Amino acid sequence: MDGVEPHIHVGSSVTRSDARVRNLLAGTFGLVGDLPETAVTGCGLRVPYAMTSPRPESVTCPACREHARAAHLRLAEQMGRLGGMPGSTITGAQVAEVVKHHRDLARRFTDGTGHIG
Repeated sequence: MDGVEPHIHVGSSVTRSDARVRNLLAGTFGLVGDLPETAVTGCGLRVPYAMTSPRPESVTCPACREHARAAHLRLAEQMGRLGGMPGSTITGAQVAEVVKHHRDLARRFTDGTGHIG
């Protein structure tokens, strides 16, 4: 082995999609920031940004898969609790859709082996 990390990882902040933020900024202000060269991963490593993915089917690092699963389940639970609070600006149907989406992502991080092909 030549010291190159063989796995595809997930970023430590997996539930915050950096691509969506970049697209929002680009669309709103016409500004696009540079992508980072490296990223801190769910397993605690710092790897080249190109070696990370938010897609469950692409992530091959077992510890990152577990990190992402737990993060998506946590977010689903939080959204379920907060969305039903008095004064919430989102509907129950919207909350249910977000909760379903994140639970599905958690399941996908659990189900597969993380190998493409």
